[in-house]
Order: sequence, then structure tokens, then C-alpha cells
Amino acid sequence: MHPLAQRIQQKEERALAKAITLAENNGEDKLELLKSIYPQQKGAHWIGITGSPGAGKSSLVNRLISFLRKKKMTVAVVAVDPTSPFSGGSILGDRVRMADHFTDPGVFIRSMGTRGSLGGLSRSTKETVRLMDAYGFDVILIETVGVGQSELDIMKLADSVAVVLNPGSGDVVQVFKAGIMEIADLFVVNKADMPGVPKLLAEIEAMLDLVKHDSPYRPPVVQTISTENKGLQELWESLLTHREYLEKSGEGKERKLSNLKREVMEVVQHEIYQQVWKQEQKNGFSWLADLESGTTDPYTAAEEILSKRLQPADGKQK
Repeated sequence: MHPLAQRIQQKEERALAKAITLAENNGEDKLELLKSIYPQQKGAHWIGITGSPGAGKSSLVNRLISFLRKKKMTVAVVAVDPTSPFSGGSILGDRVRMADHFTDPGVFIRSMGTRGSLGGLSRSTKETVRLMDAYGFDVILIETVGVGQSELDIMKLADSVAVVLNPGSGDVVQVFKAGIMEIADLFVVNKADMPGVPKLLAEIEAMLDLVKHDSPYRPPVVQTISTENKGLQELWESLLTHREYLEKSGEGKERKLSNLKREVMEVVQHEIYQQVWKQEQKNGFSWLADLESGTTDPYTAAEEILSKRLQPADGKQK
């Protein structure tokens, strides 16, 4: 067993932080660590919180942490912020909003950038959540960057996905484009004391009638005012109801198998890429001169690289 995995098993918070850093930085023994912690997972409730920028996701997460702590539940938070394509850095502003919980031993907060991922999550987010689960937290909250038309990766990770909206955020049809309706297991209308709530609720219900009309599960719509701690009980009850539905309907098992299949292929893809990159770097990218001169093309070069590494299914070289 990996030494960090042993220390995580003993609930050493510093070991958890080091393990997450190792996963983020793609350390040489990362796979050994992840293999060690996989059987240690305790079955935490993985909850995704996503929504358009300015909807109040961070404030809602902050108040939800306090709500869960009053119920004597331990909470881990992964707050994902967009990474600048220019500087490669992230502001990680969610840590500022959750500063009230820094000294609470029952709360662990980790911020990370997307690091160029187009799906709204960094590649190491799933590994981080697995490490937190192995540590033994009851609930893991995954707050993503604002929902866009490509930022739907949260549905491949969380047990339950809450999409946070607020009145006055613009045309709701724009918000619901490109699968946003499909990823939501519940909707949270935050800042519900603002004008325009009835209109937004009606638009959500109308969209649900179109998209979820034949589904046995209809995502509920919960109203919250996070700054006043209103609606948190209803939000939590809706999340528990959804988890119960997943268990009883068998959909939870189907989701898990689908996500595991996808995860295996993602690991394979990443490891092959790393190996090929290192090998080609060692060879000085021998095909680069031909590309520059125009005597070959990127597709032929890629095909030749693959043909050197991959055997056909019958074991015979082409």
C-alpha cells in the first residue's frame, strides 16, 4: 500500500492534502496511490453544484456546509475555478468566500483550476474526490466553473447535480442549451427574494415538460435565499430523495458502471499520451522537420507514431 494511502486511512489531513497535490501534478507514483485508495472509499454522497456565473454557487455552498455541520456531518469541498489560457493561473476566489470554515476540523476545502479542460472540471478532480471519499467524509461538494455549452463533465462525476439559477440572469432558454436540462437532478432558484422568480419558475417547469415528460424522475425545483439560510432544508431533502431514487430504480448502478468505463478509458488515454510525448521528446520530434517542409502532414506523422506503438488485434504488423 502507498504510504500516503496508509496515512489517509489513519485520517491524517496533511496526507490527504499531499495526495491531492500528487494527483494534480501527475506524480510518478500517482497510479500506485490511486490503486491503494480505491478499496478504501467509504461511499460518500458526491454532490455537484453548477450554474451560470453570478448565480450564487459559492455562497450557497458556504451556507450548505454550515447546514451539514449542524447535522454533525463531515464535509469536503472541491471548488473548481477556470484557468487563464494566458498566464496558466487561477484566482481560486471560492476559498475567500468559504473562509469561515478553515478552522473547522470537520471541513476540508480544496480549490483547483480547470488546467485547460473544456468540460468544466480539471482531469484530477475525480481523483481528488476519490481521495476525499477514502478519507471518510460524509458529503463531498463539487462546485464547478459556470455552466457553458461544454462544461457538462460534472454529470460524469457527481451522484446528484444541482443547477443553480437566479432571477434576472437573462433568457432561460440560453441557460438550458446544450444539455443543461439533461444534467440537472434538481434546480436551485437562488436569490429567490428578487423580482422575477415566478417567471423563472414557470420557464423551468415548461422546459421540464418538454425534456423530462417521459422520465420517471422529474427534477424538483427548490427556492433558496442563501444569504438568509432559507431553503437549505428543502435542498438537502431533495438531494436525499434523489439519492434514494438512484438506489431503488437501479439508475445509480447504471451511472456508476458508465462512469467507471469512461474513467478507465480516460486513464488509458492519458497514460498513452504521456508515454508517447516522452518518447517523441527523446527522439527530438524527428517528424517535425518534414512537417515544416511540407513533405508530410500531421495525420501521417500521427499514424506513423501509432503504428510503432500499437499492435493490430490479430497481433500481426501491417
